[in-house]
Amino acid sequence: MEILLSEPALFAGLVFLFSLLVGSFLNVVIHRLPRMMETEWHAQCAELRGETPVASPPYNLALPRSACPHCGHQITALENIPVLSWLWLRGRCSSCEAPIGARYPLVELLTALLSAAAAWKWGMSVQTGGALLLIWTLVALAFIDLDTTLLPDSLTQPLLWLGLLFNLSATYTSLPDAVIGAMAGYLVLWSVYWLFKLATGKEGMGYGDFKLLAALGAWLGWQMLPVTLLLSSVVGAAVGIAMIVLVKHDRRVPIPFGPYLAGGGLVTLFFGADLTQAYLGQI
Repeated sequence: MEILLSEPALFAGLVFLFSLLVGSFLNVVIHRLPRMMETEWHAQCAELRGETPVASPPYNLALPRSACPHCGHQITALENIPVLSWLWLRGRCSSCEAPIGARYPLVELLTALLSAAAAWKWGMSVQTGGALLLIWTLVALAFIDLDTTLLPDSLTQPLLWLGLLFNLSATYTSLPDAVIGAMAGYLVLWSVYWLFKLATGKEGMGYGDFKLLAALGAWLGWQMLPVTLLLSSVVGAAVGIAMIVLVKHDRRVPIPFGPYLAGGGLVTLFFGADLTQAYLGQI
């Protein structure tokens, strides 16, 4: 224990290796959680119609075992080593040689790099423990929203309460600032949603975005909301314009805002205070 306290590089390296495993699990969450939600919605709709929900095999984060979607080959332990197995298999199924998306190792690497950065920044501390939970959840939310334009309540709501819990002892900000941050985060995007809807008759974003910004406010405090929103909006607008101009993205197809909120929140987690001070120093 003492060596981890005195050797931040060793601690960050161990967190990196462990977080590769977490990233592998996050790939499962990203893929399966939306499908679990859809199954639950179908069951609820059947009950409302007075029908008996159709029985189906267990499908959750543990069952069934991961398998190739093309041939059904079950992934073995050696084929499930983060990053290394993908490289060893050359990005293809060992059975049918169907391609395996590069996003799987990228999610693992992204999770591990961000986690190691948090371990390096805060060392072996409560701040690191909280930051890891925040990072892992934001990575899952970002990719789920990218795939489905959904931000599941089962992730955003616990994230908000965890932020308040960690800030009971002012881990990242004071509890009053965290509570105000949660309220302000929700109400800011809620107001933008209704102003846009009243002006255009269209919905500009989903309620999941309100809850995600509320969660970020609960973790980082209301003072960090402006920089989080600014980063998210600028990057989101730039990417959206580029997609429309360069790849002819259909303007009627919504572009999820969750990944940009998550990215803005992560930048603010690491550099929010520095960015705020730099800005205030310019005025």
